[in-house]
Amino acid sequence: MEKGGYVYIMCSMNHSTLYTGVTSGIGARVRQHKEKFYPNSFSAKYNCIKLVYYKWFDTIMEAIAEEKRIKGGSRKKKEILINSMNPEWNDLYEQIRLL
Repeated sequence: MEKGGYVYIMCSMNHSTLYTGVTSGIGARVRQHKEKFYPNSFSAKYNCIKLVYYKWFDTIMEAIAEEKRIKGGSRKKKEILINSMNPEWNDLYEQIRLL
């Protein structure tokens, strides 16, 4: 049985930089971003520590396809996606930290 996955978007505190990722364990992965577990990564370099969007997919392959679709889109399309779920761009970490 294939494991599902999440697509997520992190942003910097001033919302200037967006990072899109995919994971099967969103709580642990977002915690890694917040703690800058990989100090040389894009998200650490640009301080993308605020979770502003996430979506569950039944299979990891669907999640990866959605991640690629989002990454291939414009910033405006990413903003529309974020606003559809989180119009105030609140940090959603508390909602998922135990997932």
